[in-house]
Amino acid sequence: MKRLVLGLATAGLALVLGTAVAVSASKKEEAALAAARTQGMAEAPAVAQAAGIACQVTDARFVGKMVDPKTKAATNFYEIDCDRGVGFVLQAPAGVKPTAFSCVEANSTQPDGKPPSLPCKLPGNANALADLAPLLTKAGVACTPDAARGIGQTAKNTFLEVSCQGGSGYVLQVDAPANPDGTAVANDCLTFDATAGNIKCTLHDAAYRLAVVDRYAAAANNGCVVKDRRYIGMSQGGSSYYEASCQDGKGYIYKVEKGQVSQTTSCEKAMALLGGCTLTDAKEAQTAQAGLYSNLSKKAGFDCQVSKYAPFPAPAGKDVVEMACANRPDGAVGIFTAKAETTQVVDCARAPIVGYRCSFSKPEASLKAVTSDLKKMGKTECEVSAVRVLGKTATGTTYLETACADGLKGYILEYKSEPLTPINAVGCAFSRDCALPGNK
Repeated sequence: MKRLVLGLATAGLALVLGTAVAVSASKKEEAALAAARTQGMAEAPAVAQAAGIACQVTDARFVGKMVDPKTKAATNFYEIDCDRGVGFVLQAPAGVKPTAFSCVEANSTQPDGKPPSLPCKLPGNANALADLAPLLTKAGVACTPDAARGIGQTAKNTFLEVSCQGGSGYVLQVDAPANPDGTAVANDCLTFDATAGNIKCTLHDAAYRLAVVDRYAAAANNGCVVKDRRYIGMSQGGSSYYEASCQDGKGYIYKVEKGQVSQTTSCEKAMALLGGCTLTDAKEAQTAQAGLYSNLSKKAGFDCQVSKYAPFPAPAGKDVVEMACANRPDGAVGIFTAKAETTQVVDCARAPIVGYRCSFSKPEASLKAVTSDLKKMGKTECEVSAVRVLGKTATGTTYLETACADGLKGYILEYKSEPLTPINAVGCAFSRDCALPGNK
């Protein structure tokens, strides 16, 4: 995670408006309020356009004027309501480009803890939280805001903190001004809890935000009563990752997309996932899991004392792992299911036939299994020295080219994959598809 250090204009609005001559609304001043809205609608749309706000002004009011006692320069202030997106307070110094602050910023408590000096008051801006919806949607997060505040602005961006129902929170980075058609990026507040910088979430503490992990654990329905929680980070694709340790000693990593758990990985299988688990004794869990895979592999007819393993993405109902073996040089891919008849362990030479490639061991260490398949097809004279997957047929079988150690032309083996079984062999002398050395 990169440290985010920005020069933010956080208090400028409050400081400038502190001495503004405001036109207040009250029952006794309805005429003044009407006049302020008439003047606002006459003047504010042009000011909004000059400030770079891309919306149609549906309501406006002239707030007041401030005259600098030293320079005598005058600054007008307006509030506008837009046809879409957030409303704004406009600061319009004479002869200078106007500045726009969203109503979320205008409604935020001042840095010294005092109430906002110029909150939005137009009826259309009464629900500034709801007006954030288009920006949150554009940022790709599922969030119903329950609170928000302005953090500050740079020359190009506005930064808002948004707290969501359910416990999560985000720093929302949008354009300055915050146009609904502009850019929008949301970063989890937990990211800023773990890094140094001048952007922090303050609407709630980190413990409050981390409580969302309990909701994810409940949604995963894996029996985890959460003991401890950790935010891991966000992927380039926008998915968030959380770790939970459980009361029973187990642990999990949850992948969350748009507020929903999309993947659950137990800690014993998470070694290669964003650094693995840190709240759970993953080493102990991995040792136990390796023993389990050793037993399952042996029952499937492949005697492998698993020294290390790595999971592959797998469809529901299957646990697919690459295994390195302490008792033999050749590794394998285990495809384990709840039923023994659908479980199989495939050596690394033939693993590509079922869609997997080994990284712990070289396929060459498993070529004896391919030689055995050739012999089953009556081709007894070839000791296989290399293999290459040619592709699948329309019926779902796979072709595997083989080369022979004696340099003579090899064969193309045809396999069905479940269970992995050779069903035919054709000599490369009769095929133009062979490309391994010695087969052309």
